Amino acid sequence: MIVVVGDAGLDVVARPASEVVHGGDTRAPVRLTGGGAGANTALWLRSCGVPTTLVARVGDDAGGRLIRSELESAGVDCAFTVDPEAATCCVVVLVDPDGQRSMLADRGANARFDPADLHTPVCVSALKAARHLHLSGYVLLDPASRPAGLAALAAAHDAGLSTSVDPQAAAHLTDPAGFLDDVRGVDLLLPNADELAALTGKPEPASARELLDVVGAVAVTAGANGASWVDGCGITTVPAPQGDCVDSTGAGDAFDAGLLAAWLRREPAADMLRAGVRAGAAAVRRVGPQPAPGERLT
Repeated sequence: MIVVVGDAGLDVVARPASEVVHGGDTRAPVRLTGGGAGANTALWLRSCGVPTTLVARVGDDAGGRLIRSELESAGVDCAFTVDPEAATCCVVVLVDPDGQRSMLADRGANARFDPADLHTPVCVSALKAARHLHLSGYVLLDPASRPAGLAALAAAHDAGLSTSVDPQAAAHLTDPAGFLDDVRGVDLLLPNADELAALTGKPEPASARELLDVVGAVAVTAGANGASWVDGCGITTVPAPQGDCVDSTGAGDAFDAGLLAAWLRREPAADMLRAGVRAGAAAVRRVGPQPAPGERLT
């Protein structure tokens, strides 16, 4: 079982039919979907057949109740703290004709994630039963929730769990040395090429060797160019499946899930990467960052 610690929220996905007119109107198909990096990864893990508990904070509102209902109906256990003051996270996602997304994010209640949230009975029980803890980097990159992210990694260490972290957002990696201090001792770091460049100065997978004195291994995603595994034994790279990209939102979260499911099965590096890129490719074929109800990748 995997415990995922990260954001849960709602995504408002808009795909403008033309260039957005400043101060005017632009027609666009718009959809409301579930979102949040933590929730996305948790749902893709369930699609891979991995029992999963999501630790997050939501508002005492309709959005929070909807998110819990959809996650639980998909088989994800929810160790949620309900915030009496802050609203549930909401993200406006603008998707261009090539399927690339730009996000306007309000983390809402997730920004108030607190170390005490890890001591709820559901969370304590999940940590005792788990083999692995995966942390979304958004938790560490927001000063408000960073103490809780560090507490989650410490709790996993104390419980004897393996750990992974997705840096999540190159634009927010403004203190790479501080971030690397936060993730020191983590088993697996899961950056994309932009995040790797923010951490090392270079996007090429070979630069991840510089991080091996901080983490056990690094899995780097490069979109249509595939993914690479970097550890003390060398570098393994696989291509990405061919196909159209409708919406890139959540592709990295899906990759994380596919790779972690294979990693827990102790598969070879190439097979782990293939599992990750298959999941990522499944994510970009649809609008929204989460698997369809009942979708299975096993």
